[in-house]
Amino acid sequence: MLAVNEIRKQLNEQILLSRLSRLYCCSESEAMQEAGRYSHVLDGLEKTFGTQKEAALFSAPGRTEIGGNHTDHQHGCVVAGSVNIDMIAAVAPNSLNRMRLMSEGYDMCEADLNDLDKKEEEEGTSSAILRGMCRAFKTRGASLSGLDLYVTSNVPGGSGVSSSAAFETLIGTILNELFMNEKADAVEIAKIGQWVENVYFGKPCGLMDQMACSVGGVIAIDFKDPSQPIVQKTELDLHKAGFALYIINSGAGHEDLTDEYAAVPAECCAAAKACGYTHLRDVPEEFFLERIPQIREECGDRAVLRALHFFHENRRAQEEAAAIRRHDYASFLQLVKESSDSSWEYLQNITPAGAAKHQEVALTIALAREALAGEGAVRVHGGGFAGTVQAFVPEEKAEHFEAYMEKILGKDACHRMAIRPEGGVRIL
Repeated sequence: MLAVNEIRKQLNEQILLSRLSRLYCCSESEAMQEAGRYSHVLDGLEKTFGTQKEAALFSAPGRTEIGGNHTDHQHGCVVAGSVNIDMIAAVAPNSLNRMRLMSEGYDMCEADLNDLDKKEEEEGTSSAILRGMCRAFKTRGASLSGLDLYVTSNVPGGSGVSSSAAFETLIGTILNELFMNEKADAVEIAKIGQWVENVYFGKPCGLMDQMACSVGGVIAIDFKDPSQPIVQKTELDLHKAGFALYIINSGAGHEDLTDEYAAVPAECCAAAKACGYTHLRDVPEEFFLERIPQIREECGDRAVLRALHFFHENRRAQEEAAAIRRHDYASFLQLVKESSDSSWEYLQNITPAGAAKHQEVALTIALAREALAGEGAVRVHGGGFAGTVQAFVPEEKAEHFEAYMEKILGKDACHRMAIRPEGGVRIL
């Protein structure tokens, strides 16, 4: 750790502004605002826990799914990236043998380092994640000691950029940097985060969100063997290609949609089981096509359509990664459009079953297509049914696009983002 006075001094120096400018994909004048955020969390740390002799600063980004809609849970391929909004923390040691975490705007949560077993009553809370991350790192040999953490975030809740994975990556990066002699790599930190979310937090998520937040940049991931995913970093320079990335809030909440989300992997797995396999990635596509009559009878037509989406989308994600690597953005955008159509028509994760009057995601996609008038591309973002939509907008249309969408959907419905080059990091 560094002396607090030294941290405050460096927050005003040119070398840090250059670092933050790259991290947040912004000008150095805009980077001064980011430096102000780190000064703010340092102030928050001292106001909450008292004056500190030394401290450290950390950051973990949100993420965006770029390709591979609902392929990861069938051991398929995805393209994802970290974005330039994040959770940041200032941390300092304490002598209490406890982790004490104050997240701005929330109640403090704590974890006793002598009691890191799962607590059923903590499921679904930040305390569960904090306790679980400590347990996972202690199991891996971390020499944990008391730590005070002050956290703030500009990752908007419900924005579809995965605030929970950013939080897990942030805590994992802090524990890894401060307490591990043999450092875990970014992939291992992501696996720890997924395990904690599954076991301690109580949410059966896949690994894509944590991977994108932890590894950083744009990554193509092959989950054929989920225990050893193949990760390839690549470069998606949207600014150079002349496009802006938008995440658009449809206004629909995720409440009461658990059954809709659960049905997607359940029906895909049922279709695989009807072919004698556990996941669709292992099913030979020609064999699947031959067995469609039996699968319809056993699983229903929607399961067949969702399985067909998987086979096409899994190939498409690989083609998208290849197009990005060769900077062929025309082909990439065409593949994004095809992915969007497949999610709507085959996967059917745009509108909840039976909804008629309220079809927020469908309307958001339709409005974005109207605004783009055949240019760029738009697709459902993440799980679907509610939440957000992703759009690649020509730079010259960005101002018009944002004004058009927010006129109908409301102010601040559009979030303009950029691909951040790094995942979870220690600042300074």
